[in-house]
This record gives sequence, structure tokens and C-alpha cells, in this order.
Amino acid sequence: MGKIICFSNQKGGVGKTTTAINLAAFVAKKGRKSLLLDFDPQGNSTSGFGLEKNQLELTCYDFLMGDCEASDVICPTMVENLSILPCNIDLAAAEVDLVSVPSRESVLKNRLAEIRNDYDYIFIDCPPSLGLLTLNALVASDSVVIPIQSEFFALEGLSQLMNTIKIVKMRLNSNLNINGVVLTMYDTRTTMSKQVTAEIYKYFGEKMYTVPIPRNVRLVESPSFGVPIFLHSPTSSGAKAYDALTEQFLQREE
Repeated sequence: MGKIICFSNQKGGVGKTTTAINLAAFVAKKGRKSLLLDFDPQGNSTSGFGLEKNQLELTCYDFLMGDCEASDVICPTMVENLSILPCNIDLAAAEVDLVSVPSRESVLKNRLAEIRNDYDYIFIDCPPSLGLLTLNALVASDSVVIPIQSEFFALEGLSQLMNTIKIVKMRLNSNLNINGVVLTMYDTRTTMSKQVTAEIYKYFGEKMYTVPIPRNVRLVESPSFGVPIFLHSPTSSGAKAYDALTEQFLQREE
């Protein structure tokens, strides 16, 4: 049975989508059949793989609401073994549409049950909020990867995310675990970055991945080219960091 991993942090701009795109791509590159589910109405994972999100006839919204099958929506990517289930702003309507649905927090879980055996990993890029979409992703997932920026404001709101995960585990998905915490946009030159990093390590302990993702121009550029970092700049520090992170991720999962 395939594993379902979601990337979640309700604070925006922490490198969540960059991590989702590149970890999914590197896992696929290492031979695991993978699917990236873009569950953020902004559709950044979708455009990060070169798809025109506003020209899609069917999206994740149609799949979620049961209006089509996954096979109608899933698109191949330029990375072997990796497909994407794309989305656009239409998905924002699901926050309202799901309210009146029975077992509304389990809709995504039930939809993914039909395809999870087709993949080794299904990755979910969550929206930067703790609404009904993120709740669905947490209920559907086996584990959570938390990308966190090594800056002061990253620590604010973290307890809210941890509390949400705790409640979901207690009431809705007893199998949910924290796979790990990824330090993103790491800058060794600033004292603040080092101090915040120390606090994060103290808080999460062995849940921390020991590979920080550095601030890297090539990483920032690659989505505009519609490719993951190893196809844009394979020798960059960002590509090397995500490659090493993927090795640690697979060690934890396998």
C-alpha cells in the first residue's frame, strides 16, 4: 500500500511548495512511483511543473467533489515515475462546498483510497492555512513533513499547527505521525538564523532533518522554468541539499 505524506505549515512563504515539488521529484528520480497532489488553491505546485493552471479543464476540485475519476485529472510530468494531480483557484470553493458534506473531513481520504495502491508515495502540498482543505489532507495522510524557515516569525503559530496535528491524531486519524521537520531558506551568515535554528532543534529533537535547505537563487528560479531543481541546476547547493534530504526521507520511511 502506498504511503501518503502531506507538507503542512499554516505560515506562508516557508518553502513548503518548493519542498513538496523537489522532494517528490527526487523520490521519483530514485525509482519510486510517485504522485504529487496540489491541494493549495494557489496552484503553485501545478505551475511549478509547467502546467497552465488556468487552462485546465479538470482539476483537483473536480476529483475531490467526485465529479470525475483521478485518471481524468492526473497529468504526467517531465520526471520519470512522477505524476501530478493539478489544481487552480477553483479548489478554494471546496472550503465552502465541503461544509454540508457528511464526514466532510474524510472526503479526500476516501477519494485517495481508490488510487493509493497505484503509487509508492502520494505527496500532498497543503494550503498555508488550517482550514477544511488542510484538515482533509491531515486525515488522509500517514505522516506530515513540516517545512520551517529559520527566522523568528516561523516560531509563531507553530504551536497552533502542532495542536491541530495532535487533535487530528486523537479524534480523526490515529495513524498520523510527524515524519520530520525541514529547515528551509537557511542562512549560516546570520546570528538570528543560528539562534532560531537552535530553538527549533530544541523543540523537535530527533524529528529534525539534519540537512538544512539553503537560500539559493537557483531554487527560486526553477519554478519559473516549470522544472524541479535537478533539471534546472543539478550542481547547485539547493539540488544537493534536496538530494541529501531525500536520502534521509527514504531512510525514515523505508
